[in-house]
Amino acid sequence: MGSLLENKNVVLGVTGSIACYKAVQLASQLVQSGANVHVIMTKSATQFVSPLTFRSITHNQVLTDVFDLNSEHAIEHVSLANKAAVLVVAPATANFIAKLANGISDDSLSITALATKAPILVAPAMDANMFHNEAFQNNLSTILKRGSNVVGPNEGYLSSGKIGKGRMSDPSEILGHICWILGQNGDLAGRSIVISAGGTHEAIDPVRIITNRSSGKMGYAIAEAARDRGANVTLVSSTTNISPPVGVRIRITDTVENMKNEILTSCISADAVIMAAAISDFRVSRFEPNKIKRKKSQETLELLLEQNEDFSSEFPSNVIRVGFAAETENIIENAKRKLIEKNLAFIVANDVTIPNSGFGADTNQVTFIEPNGSINPLPLISKLEVAHHILDKLHQLFKARDEKE
Repeated sequence: MGSLLENKNVVLGVTGSIACYKAVQLASQLVQSGANVHVIMTKSATQFVSPLTFRSITHNQVLTDVFDLNSEHAIEHVSLANKAAVLVVAPATANFIAKLANGISDDSLSITALATKAPILVAPAMDANMFHNEAFQNNLSTILKRGSNVVGPNEGYLSSGKIGKGRMSDPSEILGHICWILGQNGDLAGRSIVISAGGTHEAIDPVRIITNRSSGKMGYAIAEAARDRGANVTLVSSTTNISPPVGVRIRITDTVENMKNEILTSCISADAVIMAAAISDFRVSRFEPNKIKRKKSQETLELLLEQNEDFSSEFPSNVIRVGFAAETENIIENAKRKLIEKNLAFIVANDVTIPNSGFGADTNQVTFIEPNGSINPLPLISKLEVAHHILDKLHQLFKARDEKE
C-alpha cells in the first residue's frame, strides 16, 4: 500500500502570520508524501512569504487573487474547492477564522472554504491574548460545531516575545491530522486494534532497570498505518523518544505487569491485538528499595532473576492475535514454536543481527509465518511498509471471519 496522500489534491490555505514559514515546511512534507498541493495565499500572507516559494515547492500555480486572469483557478473560482480532498489552512489567523465562522467570502481562500465539501483542517496561529478573547473563542466554537477540524495552537514562545498559547502546530503534527482525516473511511474503518510497542523496564533498584534495545519504532509505525486505514487504535507503549501519533489513544506504561494490565483491558472491546513490544522475559527476584552501592571489597554482584508470566492465553477468544519474534539464531524454528505456544493468527519474525533491520532502525527485514506452514519472507523495507503488509494480512483475516459469521 502506497502513501495515503499519494495523488491526493490537498489545498493549502496560507494567511498572514509570522508562522507562514511553517507552511512552507508543511507544503514540502505534503509533496514528499505524494500529494498534489495547491496553495492559496491571502494578500497579507504574501507579505511574509513569496508565492514563488510555494510554486517552487509544489510545482503548481499559487492562487493569490480571485480576479487574476492569468490563473487557471481564479477564473472558475470554485474549481479548487471542488477538486480538494482536504482543505488545510495553516497558519489560520483570527481574521480568517472569523470569516469562516460567519460565512464571509471576500478573497480566494474564504471563497474556497465556503464552496468546498471537502473536510477542513484549521491550524490557528496568533497572539495568546487574541486566542483567549471571547469573540475568537466563539468563532472557534462555531467552526467546530459545523464540522471543521482544528489542530493546536500550542503553548510556547510567541513573536510578541511572550510565552503563551498561540503557536501554530508543527508541520509533522498537522500532517498527522491530515492523514487521520483522510483515512477515516479506509479498509479498517470500524475495527478496533490494540498495538504494543517499545521495551519494558523491570526495576533492580530505584536507579537501575532491566530493559532491552527496542526503540518502539515498529509498533508506532503500525499504529500510524492502522490509523491511516481508518482503525480505532490503542497504542500501549513503554516510554520512548517517539512523538505520539495523532489520532491514536496512547497508554504509557513500563513494567511487564502494568503493560499486561493495559493491553488486556484495552482488548476487551478490540478486534485484534498486535504485540510488537519487546516484553521482558525476566525480572529480579528481589527489588532493592535503595540504590545498590559499589563496595571496594566486592568484585562481582549477583542478581537472581525469575521469569515473567506469559499472558498471551488471557486474551479474549474473539481477538485476532499477531505476534513478533525478534531472534538472533534459528529464526524460523523459534518463531514457529512461539506461533503455536501463543496461539497466534500469524507471527512476524526478524533477525535483529542483520544490518539496518530490527532495533532502532527505520527499516526491517521480516518473515511472515502462519499456522498452516506458510512462510513469506519480505525484503528489507521501511517499517511503515512492513506495517502495511501486516495490516493487509489482518484485513484478510477480518474478511474471512466476517464471511464465516
